[in-house]
Amino acid sequence: MKYILTAVAAIQLVISNDTGHASEGRPNILFFFADDWGRYASIYSDANNPSLNDLISTPNIDRIGREGVVFDNAFVPVASCNPCRASLATGRYFWNCGSGAFLNGKASNWNAHNNPMQSLPKFGDLIRESGYYAQKSRKTFAFSPSPLPKTVNSLSKVGYERYGLYVGASKNLAERKIRHDEIIENCRQEIRQVLVASSQKKPFFFVFGSINIHRPYAPDSGKNLWGIEPDSLKGLIPKFLPDAHDIRRDFSDYLGEVLALDLMLGAMLDELKDSGELDNTVVVLSGDHGIPGVPRGKTNCYDLATRIPLMVRWPKGIPSARRVEDFVSIMDIGPTLLELSKVEVPSTMDGRSFLNKLTSKKSGWIDRNWDSVIIGRELHFHNSRPGNMPYPMRAVRTKDYLYIRNFKPKRWPMGNPYDSAKLNTPDDLYKMGLSTKPAYRDLDGSLTKAWMMSRREEPVDKELFRLTMHPRSGEELYDIVNDPDQLVNLATEPKFSSVVTSLRARVEQVMNNSNDPRIKDAFDRLPWVDPTKP
Repeated sequence: MKYILTAVAAIQLVISNDTGHASEGRPNILFFFADDWGRYASIYSDANNPSLNDLISTPNIDRIGREGVVFDNAFVPVASCNPCRASLATGRYFWNCGSGAFLNGKASNWNAHNNPMQSLPKFGDLIRESGYYAQKSRKTFAFSPSPLPKTVNSLSKVGYERYGLYVGASKNLAERKIRHDEIIENCRQEIRQVLVASSQKKPFFFVFGSINIHRPYAPDSGKNLWGIEPDSLKGLIPKFLPDAHDIRRDFSDYLGEVLALDLMLGAMLDELKDSGELDNTVVVLSGDHGIPGVPRGKTNCYDLATRIPLMVRWPKGIPSARRVEDFVSIMDIGPTLLELSKVEVPSTMDGRSFLNKLTSKKSGWIDRNWDSVIIGRELHFHNSRPGNMPYPMRAVRTKDYLYIRNFKPKRWPMGNPYDSAKLNTPDDLYKMGLSTKPAYRDLDGSLTKAWMMSRREEPVDKELFRLTMHPRSGEELYDIVNDPDQLVNLATEPKFSSVVTSLRARVEQVMNNSNDPRIKDAFDRLPWVDPTKP
């Protein structure tokens, strides 16, 4: 990796010629948007409900929530990278984003078909067109950034390395320190580059998309780099997973990458503070879905997959130290930032601005009409099932319940067993589970996947394997208050029939009002699915 050489004197000269980038009366915006970051930070620790958040300390993430507002019921509309980002960029339900509804185009054929994703307005473009300097770095979402001005040439190119994989490969402590410092410097350099480029009396809109938390992880990096002992997680693993050492190791490595994310955020905040721009900047933190490589995590509609962090800080406009319980979706972020930037929200957007919740002085429930979110899923890994078939789900999450409709319950939710069906030796199954493609392709290769596959016939573990990996019922209902891990499906219980009927109607109403293609099973045909593709 190239070591970054800073041009501090040149930067200070450029910045000193400007008395503040948010000179139009509109603030700067830093959107720190992390890949695969679920609801993990020490600010979510709760003395009454022990959790994995009790084991980590994230002072920089916590600062944003402490000095701003935390949304405790923030969710994604779909727990898959590209569909979530398409929904975020356009403010629409993912199912109306054309090619954006799937992870990628490997199963599709949009030739001679109109692709809405190409023509839909993107909120980032609208912010740029309103006069912001708009820029993005790493894995973000669809919008066209502003041209880089010549002033950026005073800085060397910004590098990027994934913390655990890069620092964890150090040969000794001295090299580890150098690599650690490089990552901090890279993050500060990201902000310097934006400040230099936006110094001509324009506020900036900058999206930083870290891929730190996305797999693969350096094995045991949580313990070796961050001191997170796997066995300290005992009793805190979600109840639908075996509380086994390998699974604790896996979660330990994931939590270590959350700590690395906090470190990176801190470097950016420090650079903004040193430039005098921190309090002129709206800082938004969020992620695109929950933990990958874990059954009921990424690609599903359960809380482990869909519940995400969302915090916003802006001392000049957002009263601090508040926690809001209103339900918000990530597709509401675009309309909110447009309204904050004094830009008209397009009528094409399904999302709603929550700016009034940001500027309110209230905590708790602000508007009880914001009492639920709609969630769904179609296709993640392209050939997880024969013929490239999706696993279609639609769901509604309220304060009390999670209702899920599985439209094709005979299909395998995490992908077909494929090669694993021929194996019965635990060692072979374990090795297979470390990879994504051989079996259950909607589940990233991981220690958790390997352990569960190798133990799928063991008396203690096979029921959890069946619960999380095998075909599911057509409808699911979970009592969030009494069953937070969503273990007991109540959909067929007579005393919950009225709840099922009511929540099913909510889902169907949104599908009908938004012309969801799933109503007519269009997602199983061209242009979304081309069964001739391998």
